[in-house]
Amino acid sequence: MQYETKQRSILKAISWRTWATITTAVIVFIFTGEFALAITVGLFEVIAKMGLYFFHERLWQKIRFGKKEVPSFVLWFTGLPCSGKKAVADKVYQELLKDHLKVERLDSNDVRPLFPETGFAPEEVNLHVKRAGHLCAMLQKNGVIVVASFVSPYAQSRNFARSVANNFVEVYMKSTVEACEKRDEKGHYAKARRGDYQHFPGVDAAYDVPEQAEITVDVDHVSTENAVKQITDYLRKNFLKNS
Repeated sequence: MQYETKQRSILKAISWRTWATITTAVIVFIFTGEFALAITVGLFEVIAKMGLYFFHERLWQKIRFGKKEVPSFVLWFTGLPCSGKKAVADKVYQELLKDHLKVERLDSNDVRPLFPETGFAPEEVNLHVKRAGHLCAMLQKNGVIVVASFVSPYAQSRNFARSVANNFVEVYMKSTVEACEKRDEKGHYAKARRGDYQHFPGVDAAYDVPEQAEITVDVDHVSTENAVKQITDYLRKNFLKNS
């Protein structure tokens, strides 16, 4: 959340009153033709109204009437590798920024360097996702909206991430292994099939389909733009009504 500092209020008061005083002096001069009187009235007005404006602004800053709190939440994207999580999450993040909200974007590539020795065996992936869930929850509880994208293939660690956050919105990027493999420009699926990768979801490791996702995006049948709209419509209906 943001608040206005006294310094900002003072600068706003000076800026506004400068233009208002010039206007007042010009009007007095037009009606009286007396330059000295116009300057005197202008100076008197600027001193009086700058003080009134400052205290008026600070008073309204303390009044809660009309202020609406935007709740923070964790928007968690999950899905098979190459299901479009990152691309859609990036666009949703940009849409939230347009509303001047406090938003943080987290991807698996942001978190793994913090724990470089974490591997890809199921127990290590669960640990990695739980760490990410803790980080997201800490940000969310401090008033930050978090847009997170992780394959997070196992229900155990996804449920843990849900349990530690106050407001958790799971977005399941629904797609088939075949469709994801066609999107795979870097050849990760091919490497997994050759045995270069182990524990690769959709090839030699399971992906637990979410059973309680708030949003399911049928990736194979909707465009990125429509996916973004589906998600932002849900957020505006349930969290961002007053933003």
